[in-house]
Amino acid sequence: MRYRISEIRIRPEEYADRDRRMDHIQRALERKLLKKYGGKHDPGFHIDGLEIIRESIDARKKPDLRAVYTLDFDCRRKLPLPPGGREEYRPLVLPEDGGMPKEGVAASRPVIIGFGPCGIFAALILAEAGLAPVVLERGRPVQERTADVRRFWEEGILDPESNVQFGEGGAGTFSDGKLTTGIRDVRIRKVLQEFVQAGADPEILYQQRPHIGTDRLREIIPKIRGRIEALGGEVRFGTKLTGIETDGERLTGIRMVATGSGRDPVSAGEASYMPADHLILAIGHSARDTFLMLQEMGLPMEPKAFSIGVRIEHPQERINKAQYGDAALAEVFGPAIYKLHHRCENGRGVYTFCMCPGGRVINASSEEGGAVTNGMSESGRDSRFANAGLLVDVRPADFGSTDPLAGIEFQRIYERLAWEQGRAFPGGLPQTEYGTFRVDPSDPVRRSLPAFAGEAILEAMPHLGKKLQGFDADDARMTATETRSSSPVRILRDERMQTSIRGILPAGEGPGYAGGIMSAAVDGIRAAEQILRRFGGKEQE
Repeated sequence: MRYRISEIRIRPEEYADRDRRMDHIQRALERKLLKKYGGKHDPGFHIDGLEIIRESIDARKKPDLRAVYTLDFDCRRKLPLPPGGREEYRPLVLPEDGGMPKEGVAASRPVIIGFGPCGIFAALILAEAGLAPVVLERGRPVQERTADVRRFWEEGILDPESNVQFGEGGAGTFSDGKLTTGIRDVRIRKVLQEFVQAGADPEILYQQRPHIGTDRLREIIPKIRGRIEALGGEVRFGTKLTGIETDGERLTGIRMVATGSGRDPVSAGEASYMPADHLILAIGHSARDTFLMLQEMGLPMEPKAFSIGVRIEHPQERINKAQYGDAALAEVFGPAIYKLHHRCENGRGVYTFCMCPGGRVINASSEEGGAVTNGMSESGRDSRFANAGLLVDVRPADFGSTDPLAGIEFQRIYERLAWEQGRAFPGGLPQTEYGTFRVDPSDPVRRSLPAFAGEAILEAMPHLGKKLQGFDADDARMTATETRSSSPVRILRDERMQTSIRGILPAGEGPGYAGGIMSAAVDGIRAAEQILRRFGGKEQE
């Protein structure tokens, strides 16, 4: 019988170095189960099929830490445990004839706009079902995109179509590759399994806060694209959506233009048309020109709350000591992470976001004359510094307009201020230390933020310092301005994920329905499933 058990605890000394951690943990967990259920005195007692479902760290009694596990396993003996086991993702399958849309219209290949996490997994699901999707991505493939980003960081030459925000893998490619999410969905397992199949560490299947790392993502994403292409899908780089054709109620086609950021830059500016009756808008939170085009064609949308703030950076050893009690434990448990929040007296929330242990702060701009910051980590998370977004709630009431795109203009105001303040700094981003930020209203970072955000950070910092020792130290480095933590606009959709125009499905982070790699990927799968249902797709028996 299959069982599930939680709260199995292991001390660091019960398994050896991290290089062979999986083997040592597996054996240590088996010993724990055998001891717990009498196997030590019963030679016929066996544990089979042991699978780690979840791993977390209990750091409440620092520095006496424990690794805590939830396990699934098989045992022939009846145990005092309820039966357990993981619910697996069951893909939709089409009828043997391939199916047809229920509306009876002639079927063309589904089109996906954007090849970030949402677009990637929407394309994969549709390709696995045999629908041969076409993906349009305005930026370049990973290898070329990486060269463009490096040129920007080193020489200040920005390609507006191929940068930290645009290109294969989306904005998540230049991040920590965090796969944490607040949602609960059986599709999460599907996403993790695909990453592992493409080369990610199998530990992401059970870690409490899994991550891949920017360096590994650059290898993994092209492999998933290769699977999509092998299944009949197509990814067209350097191609931007410029228009949508309808018959008034239903999608009929799309217009596009070559951006010059694909494999054939000579074709830049060449316009073309494609018939389409299924379109997934996986456009990401920085496709501002696309949002404007969609608004002008009358697609319903509304302003949405987001956040603004800075990147805050500390020595990683300080974070390790604060979180573990003993900085040396990072050699066993990895560099420590944190997640902090404070509610100000006026109701504003201040919180840390996208924490990058052993990472670095980067320039994530995508428009000339604007400066945007973010953080990223390589898979080893081995730099000497930790950084995180330190963000403040921004509400539609702060935008100064009821226009659905007012939040984008709000972002631009402070990105331009940061660009102006940052011209005197290496890397083009204004920087300071918290000690200066705290006492100097003319500090370049404070001048790059709305007044309410600076005031909220000043109120929150002492409280955050009580939660994490050293967080509010005067030498904490701050970099402005972080504005792209989430989309400031939502494209409205119904329960079938469609807009008022049938056949158009907004999905993922840009249209306002996700907040990170995992939730965006899951939303992409859900959008693909909606298309499959229109073709008569059903869950496997």
